Amino acid sequence: MKIINQELFSVVAVTFLVPGPTALAQGLPLQAIHVVSISGRNLPVVIGQRQGMFVKHGLDVQLEVAPNSDALRSALASDKSDIAHAAVDNAVAMVESAAADVVIVMGGEGSLNELIAQPGIHSISELRGKTLIVDAPNTAFALQLKKILLSSGLQAGRDYQLKAIGATPVRLQAMREHQDYAASMLGPPSSIEAKRDGFVSLGSTQKFIGAYQGFGAFVRREWAREHSDALIRYIAAYVEAVRWLLDPANKQQVAELLMQESGLPASLATESYEVSTTSQGGYQPDACLDVDGFRNVLKLRAEVEGQWGGRTPAADKYYDRSYYEQAVAGLSAAKRNITPK
Repeated sequence: MKIINQELFSVVAVTFLVPGPTALAQGLPLQAIHVVSISGRNLPVVIGQRQGMFVKHGLDVQLEVAPNSDALRSALASDKSDIAHAAVDNAVAMVESAAADVVIVMGGEGSLNELIAQPGIHSISELRGKTLIVDAPNTAFALQLKKILLSSGLQAGRDYQLKAIGATPVRLQAMREHQDYAASMLGPPSSIEAKRDGFVSLGSTQKFIGAYQGFGAFVRREWAREHSDALIRYIAAYVEAVRWLLDPANKQQVAELLMQESGLPASLATESYEVSTTSQGGYQPDACLDVDGFRNVLKLRAEVEGQWGGRTPAADKYYDRSYYEQAVAGLSAAKRNITPK
């Protein structure tokens, strides 16, 4: 896992200490935070709700699931949701294509996606003339797909067609029901389930693209400025939830939670846990955004979509790490029982 490049962004002064149980004992009301995620309920958020991390930090987190990335972006842009958890390229798309003033505030996951094809397809060249399915045609994992096929000389619209279907589980189901949907980018647990069912992996994001910042959290800048205290507390609670998730002592509880949330059988939940917590591209320690991986996100958009005239912009145009730094510093100070200066 790459460490955040300390030279890329300026270090901010920390002036915040996350509240603990003592503050809550004083009867402070919980502040409501509306969160939207895609591809099911965001696992660290669910853990934070169930294990009391958000309540400890004075928050009442209400989680909704969007059926696709278009709906998720719309919920954030229209002020129906405060925080979105999805592939961070969605934030870039909101800025560049919808003129939305949003900003990424933390990471979450890299990318464990694989190019999964119908049984009987064993090479990328066999996708020529086929229909491939995506969530949305011009964001995130669709760009991964386009890049992988472009590396083999296949161009979208000319050599194959893209069809927008929806989030990852929906795409797997669509491939089961329609054999003419030749392939899609899928991540765990759907990718694991697909391979068990006889679908074929043509390779992974890590193999074809390398480091890639997948899921993260992004918000409207105005909301972040007006609710900076709540955002910092949210990030702090989320980081604690990720730490709990990655603690091997909680493996069985996390697997059981995956079974409950996704309806997975025990063996699939356990394998998904192992892959997501131990593999390069899985859950990121402390939800720390991989800046090199995010640069790769921007590079793909420049190369595949021709954005910015093909020149990759600076990452800090879309990422503000100040809230994350204050949250993590507050957690460290709270652990030492010292107020940061």
